[in-house]
Amino acid sequence: MSILRQGIVTAAIIGLFWAFVIATTVCVGLSFASGFGFRPGILGCATLGVAGGLALIYVRDLRLVMGGFGAAALALLFTPLSPVLFADGVPLLWQGVAVALFALFTIWPLARMLVEAHPGPLNRHAFEDAVIRFLTGFGYIGFTAVVLIPFYVMVMTSLKSQQALLRNPLDFSIDLGRGLDLFRSYFELFAQFNFGSYLWTSFYVSVLTVFITLLFSVPGAYAVARLRFKGRAAFSRSILLIYMVPMIVLALPIYIAFSMTGLRNTIPGLLMIYPVTTIPVALYMLQGYFRGLPGEVEEAGLMDGLSRIQVILKITLPLSLPAMVSVSLYVFMIAWNEFLLAFMLLDDPSKFTLTRGVAMLNSSEIPRQHLMAGAVIATLPIMALFLGLERFMTKGLTAGSVKG
Repeated sequence: MSILRQGIVTAAIIGLFWAFVIATTVCVGLSFASGFGFRPGILGCATLGVAGGLALIYVRDLRLVMGGFGAAALALLFTPLSPVLFADGVPLLWQGVAVALFALFTIWPLARMLVEAHPGPLNRHAFEDAVIRFLTGFGYIGFTAVVLIPFYVMVMTSLKSQQALLRNPLDFSIDLGRGLDLFRSYFELFAQFNFGSYLWTSFYVSVLTVFITLLFSVPGAYAVARLRFKGRAAFSRSILLIYMVPMIVLALPIYIAFSMTGLRNTIPGLLMIYPVTTIPVALYMLQGYFRGLPGEVEEAGLMDGLSRIQVILKITLPLSLPAMVSVSLYVFMIAWNEFLLAFMLLDDPSKFTLTRGVAMLNSSEIPRQHLMAGAVIATLPIMALFLGLERFMTKGLTAGSVKG
């Protein structure tokens, strides 16, 4: 550890690893954007990363280091020490863009990481600051890549033509010259595959699932949080036991029971089984929030002549708005994205939910871009809803965490 705390060792190691992270990120991003082949040069990343890290702790002028680092990267462009290596046929412009991005996003963040570092021995604060900043940057890039790359591939594939996909399935660039024909897959999904009906079915099934879930979970959670009855503690602890049983284990009994009662292939059947999967988690979330509310307010309402139901409707629920929105959003997302039960219980295309409709597109007879377009249609509404109500969900998930 004493060797690592030497400023030159810390700067060299962090510079080496960060240069490789940035080179990999640049190569992956440009490969997706351009369709050309890029890969990181390990030897070049190691050389320039170490040099950049050392330069930053000896020369504190960021612009000077940035200029020298960029010039060195460009000078090594056509040598084995290039930080980015190119497949045959990559235009010179794209090569220059790759090296410029590598230089910019290596030195600029690296300067922030090594802001408290110097050539001599580092104290514990300066060493940990550099390591934490590096890990934070690496975490941001890793998380962004995990989230964005699948979504990017999905969107770009949905905008491709069948000829382009057959020519090069790994080319995720798009031809903007096609104009509105870029969205041909989306137009055909609504015109030929009845996706408008699937969207509407998923929407009202999800909304009704939210309503039914709240109708049962609010009184149940309030009873567990406020009332005293025999078995209350055991009931509170066993709420989530249903999630210990995988849904695939229950699939066959549910299928048989719904077939015998005529509920299979019906929307009421879905509305009976969906809340079974959402009520336990709603109960668990709401009881913690209700316990965090001041009981004195409800007691005052009871003393003023309100019934217990009136107290819940006029006092508890208005105070629980963040939690209610959070639970509603979570339940809506579960119902919107549910696939196994819909796939098992629905056979009539006129009753398909969106996830069931997307699964129908997974066929060798249907172009791959249609499947990706269906996945985009299924993803975007719930993503927009989540981003719009995220602040309520955060409040609802954290509220009641101390007392609950």
